[in-house]
Amino acid sequence: MTRRFPIGAECQPEGGAHFRIWAPNARQLSLILNHHSGSAIPLQPEENGYWSLFHPTAQAGDRYQFQINDDTRLYPDPASHYQPEGPHAASCIVKPDLFAWTDSAWSGIPSGRHVLYEMHIGTFTQAGTYAAAACELKELARLGVTTIELMPVAEFDGAFGWGYDVVGFFAPYHCYGTPDDFRAFVNEAHAQGIAVILDVIYNHVGPSGAYFSVFSDHYYSERYSSDWGAAINFDGPESVAVREYFIANVCNWIETFHLDGLRFDATHFIYDDSPMHIIADMISAARKVAAHRILYFIGENESQQAYATAPVDQGGYGLDAVWNDDFHHSANVAIRGKREAYFHDYKGTVQELISLTKWGYLYQGQYYAWQEKVRGTPVLGKAVSCFISFLQNHDQVANSGFGKRLHQHVHPGDMRAMTALLLLAPQTPLLFQGQEFGASAPFLFFADHEPTLAASVEIGRTEFLSQFPSLQSPLSLAYIHRPETRKTFERCKLDFSEREHHAAIYQLHHELLALRREDPVFSDPYNVDGAIISESAFLLRFFATSAEMDRLFIINLGVDLWCESLAEPLLAPPAGCHWQLIWSSEHPKYGGEGVHGINLSQSFVISGHSAQVFVAVTSAVEG
Repeated sequence: MTRRFPIGAECQPEGGAHFRIWAPNARQLSLILNHHSGSAIPLQPEENGYWSLFHPTAQAGDRYQFQINDDTRLYPDPASHYQPEGPHAASCIVKPDLFAWTDSAWSGIPSGRHVLYEMHIGTFTQAGTYAAAACELKELARLGVTTIELMPVAEFDGAFGWGYDVVGFFAPYHCYGTPDDFRAFVNEAHAQGIAVILDVIYNHVGPSGAYFSVFSDHYYSERYSSDWGAAINFDGPESVAVREYFIANVCNWIETFHLDGLRFDATHFIYDDSPMHIIADMISAARKVAAHRILYFIGENESQQAYATAPVDQGGYGLDAVWNDDFHHSANVAIRGKREAYFHDYKGTVQELISLTKWGYLYQGQYYAWQEKVRGTPVLGKAVSCFISFLQNHDQVANSGFGKRLHQHVHPGDMRAMTALLLLAPQTPLLFQGQEFGASAPFLFFADHEPTLAASVEIGRTEFLSQFPSLQSPLSLAYIHRPETRKTFERCKLDFSEREHHAAIYQLHHELLALRREDPVFSDPYNVDGAIISESAFLLRFFATSAEMDRLFIINLGVDLWCESLAEPLLAPPAGCHWQLIWSSEHPKYGGEGVHGINLSQSFVISGHSAQVFVAVTSAVEG
């Protein structure tokens, strides 16, 4: 038999399909094809708990299930590639080679050139499908997005949800479209010059719709647990087959869907004491099947450990980048002024913002009072592009309790200024869907579950939000939306007419991304340093390989600042040059209040709630 992966149903070149499943719990195992329960076809046992069968007439589109031992219930394939009617129903045979790809020339996005855009397929468009999302990719490319970071699309139970309760790891979520619809989305992204990476969940399995334990008692770990349920067994008894399943899953996304990489959710809950960590194993396998394509692997690593981005041959995971919550937390405190819950250890000072720009993480081994322990390990030597900065993401918008966007909380000038820092700093920026045009749609927590589970999930969500005192009064609780209602889900859908209605915000993002992309210093600074000007103002000096190419970036998050003189060498222009203003967040086209005519060679005013960019220009020689 010709097989691409060790498990699942695969069409054969000569016709028919081969089925293979890991089921050490089985004494007998039968295939039920196209719901013909009276014609159960026995699978043959192999070594190490595997069973297999070749069926000569099975073909793409056929539905199938398994019957195990004396159980009269029929079960889907744990490695199903498509669940047309959801995770409890029959699996569908898929032949990925039938899709006509047109991206043979696509090689991926070079390192350091990523501008990420986090997208939830179900709420990105009104239709909530892969096909509808594909229609918007051309405009995202025009905006300056280079990489889509998709929230999970692997199969989960319910008619809507965030996607983090995965139960069918190989199957794209049926409510968004078919597997080929997903392939068409990726194909179109590549045609527009956009990479696509997928958020994957390998730290737990969803609470409803998973049937792994029917086939084996060893999918789940007996040693560990996560915040969301049983952890996956990557290093215990019989873990060899479990590892094989999930490594195959990674390779499936890369090989049959042409994805450009993955974002590993909550890596601190992916437990593995094996000589080679499962994430490193997955990344190594994926790079082998990617051939000429550049892959991009990022992770959520809340504990901020250096080994996450260390090379595999040095005992690390081999991740290319990590989400940087420190940037989000400090920036939000700076412009919102709130220090509740996990914002407790951030002051939002200008020094924090400078340190974030220079070093990535703020916590690299210091005591972290909120968790009452040391957080992080030193990563001072890392290229700052491996840190992903964001002002919003799915978690953080929803954790506001009411799903409000950041721009709805803060002074518009501060929002413009902080957006400039996000998009011009050397870290890799991430935008959350709709952020680029000041979306009015909230992003709330939503999850479609049966009533008993829904009640439990709602209680858990309420307990999580209890860390925010401002959300605990009866007046606040009355405005928190119930996650299990369709109305909560529908409220989160974007309205693209706001690209025109909020044109000033959209233009701000478009022009900042163009500056990042086209300016030779912002696109690839030699070095960046910073200095405090006042309690609310700071500057960043972007050094080029040639001094006369340097850039100066000034942010003032307070009131107008009158400067008679500033004893700060980073403010001094290169020899024979002066600073010339080329961009200001206070330009009226962005909704600003007008641009001060600043001359940094004499006393000047730094506008309040603003960001400004200067270039070094050769001064005229006096005769």
